[in-house]
Amino acid sequence: MTDAVDEFYAATQRRDATAVLALLDPAFEARTAPGMPSGAGGVFHGPEETMTRVWGAVFADYDTAPYAETRHETTDGLVVITGHYRGTARATGRPHEAEFVHLWRLTDGRISWLHQYTDTARWHEAGA
Repeated sequence: MTDAVDEFYAATQRRDATAVLALLDPAFEARTAPGMPSGAGGVFHGPEETMTRVWGAVFADYDTAPYAETRHETTDGLVVITGHYRGTARATGRPHEAEFVHLWRLTDGRISWLHQYTDTARWHEAGA
């Protein structure tokens, strides 16, 4: 059975920002890894802010997407995804592959919270 988390990965791989926004709860909060390129590390509130300051900012500098490899769910509903971001830095043309862990929460079938951990050094190596 697919849910909003699975659909998020498919939508990002298709570069479908409209679909990503439709998956997010209006009270969505993202906590992204400090040190993310493009100023995309930190805490962001709401779908539009996150789209602009995280995903949009990163996509402006990298042709990239996250690829889920494992999925685990805790007894309290936390969804844990591990995988890799794969893509290319636009300025240098160098490829990157950065491991990630995403922690997700859903509210009424929509994504309400994301906490992202990733190897930010890999991003910077490709972009430098």
